[in-house]
Amino acid sequence: MNSQLCRRALPRNTPAASCVRRACIFFPTFLLCVSLAAYAQKANIDPGLIAHEWGTFTSIAGESGQAVEWLPLNDPSDLPGFVEHFRGTGFKVGLGGTIRMETPVLYFYSTHDTTVDVSVSFLHGLITEWYPHATHIEPSSSLTNVVLFQRQSSGSISWKSVSVQTTARPLNTAFPQDARPSHYYAARNTNSSPLQLSTQNGDESEKFLFYRGVSVVPAPLAALVLRNGQVEAMNQSSAEVPKLILFERRGEKIGFREVNTLREGAILDPPILDASLALESLLSDFEAALISSGLYPEEAHAMLESWKDSWFEEGSRLIYIVPSSFVEKTLPLSLEPQPAAIHRVFVGRMELLTPATRNAIETAVAANDKVTLAKYGRFLGPMIESILRKATDPVRTVQLNEALQQIYVSYVAQNQLR
Repeated sequence: MNSQLCRRALPRNTPAASCVRRACIFFPTFLLCVSLAAYAQKANIDPGLIAHEWGTFTSIAGESGQAVEWLPLNDPSDLPGFVEHFRGTGFKVGLGGTIRMETPVLYFYSTHDTTVDVSVSFLHGLITEWYPHATHIEPSSSLTNVVLFQRQSSGSISWKSVSVQTTARPLNTAFPQDARPSHYYAARNTNSSPLQLSTQNGDESEKFLFYRGVSVVPAPLAALVLRNGQVEAMNQSSAEVPKLILFERRGEKIGFREVNTLREGAILDPPILDASLALESLLSDFEAALISSGLYPEEAHAMLESWKDSWFEEGSRLIYIVPSSFVEKTLPLSLEPQPAAIHRVFVGRMELLTPATRNAIETAVAANDKVTLAKYGRFLGPMIESILRKATDPVRTVQLNEALQQIYVSYVAQNQLR
């Protein structure tokens, strides 16, 4: 309806004509506002920008199957010296949590030079490490009661005005290096656009934005170890788990069982261990699953290169692709402008105290076999604590307590050196 039609349809000096004339003015104005709003929304999307992210959520299954809070008391720093830490390098080692968010790396791919504002929030968690230098960290390092904050609030990190440059024009400064080896560097082996930030200490450059953290939220998966050695995996997310692997290693022998889609739950028999079984086939299959979930091939390969030594080490665990709905709820990401596409792929690791692992640890403790105990790394302390809760043999209890005390002493010594 236009204004001429309004004038012709009704007499001028009637209430009906007045209402119609107001409608004729209102609706075109309304449509114009809607069009402008839609245009503004579209203008906020950069069609030449793509963001990809991968990371891990690590947890330990308790006796009930739920993820338990744990302290990685013997966890040395595996990060380069240029990475920043919340309250120093030893802080996270003593910070309890049900989930340890490890090595999320956020890549950008751009057809043109641009800048992006990035903000990530971690539900009931703290951001504990990051690089490059962040514009803002919440909470601040001056917070006194970190544990209370962790349970009641959400930690966050933001980077403002991240310079995203095309790969055709490399940055003027080289990416930072550290003298000691680290799995951190494997994440650089992609075709992502170089990034640069201007900080108070000068320009910092990297191939990605990196951060880690600890949270007390429940894990998306629960795992109950049954008496016969079977493992009942239970999906606690509202969405299906795209890929699940029950993996076990005992020395040179490995075994695994796979579930391609876990909707509610599944009971898995203990894997059959075989020294001749090749790990390469499992790696290739899992890499394909990461690609199917949204990662580029070089990203999926970089992720496996970063974590394969840890995921497939001594012991038993569930390795799974985390439902994207859990990632978005637990780790909401905000980008300004919005990329044309965003893919976030996280892998979950849930460590299991199976009868075989329990027996191996108890035997090693009794024999003071430090080589075997070292294979369980940062999970050794929490597992000994779990074994102690059911220990009935007085001699074995003393041995386990002594082993745990040695872990605490080592932990204190490590932090004094930092």
